[in-house]
Amino acid sequence: MTLRIVCCGRLKEAFFREALDEYIKRLSRYAKVEIIEVKDEKTPDRASKAEAALILEKEGGRLLSGIRDGDYVCALAIEGKEYSSEAFASHLAEIAGSGKSSVAFIIGGSLGLSPEVLRRADEKISFSKMTFPHQLMRVILAEQVYRSFRILKGEPYHK
Repeated sequence: MTLRIVCCGRLKEAFFREALDEYIKRLSRYAKVEIIEVKDEKTPDRASKAEAALILEKEGGRLLSGIRDGDYVCALAIEGKEYSSEAFASHLAEIAGSGKSSVAFIIGGSLGLSPEVLRRADEKISFSKMTFPHQLMRVILAEQVYRSFRILKGEPYHK
């Protein structure tokens, strides 16, 4: 299986990069992992609705360019479905069993995801009703996907 994490912006902080690199290394035992970073837009502190819509549109176009035609697309969105770790693992197994060989997880920028990206998504997933920095979300996602593979293989994982 190929896992593609398509996200806005670059990881600036070394501690986020190190954590993500560690989980990608661990995940490589189970799947091919690609990180696709697209340019994010600078968002003014008090962006108008029109400015915000334009930013989302620009970032959305870039994010969509990182998705392949055959990808099963999971948009990370606060209004998405929440899973337990075990249910998320089962869901990934179902996706793989349905014939999809690649899954793209989409993480938006500071304003979230454009309507176009949300329409392209096969589903929306939420890791919490809380808001997380999009850079930290990459680490959380990688850890949960790694945990899912451990669960599916019957290997021990921290509870």
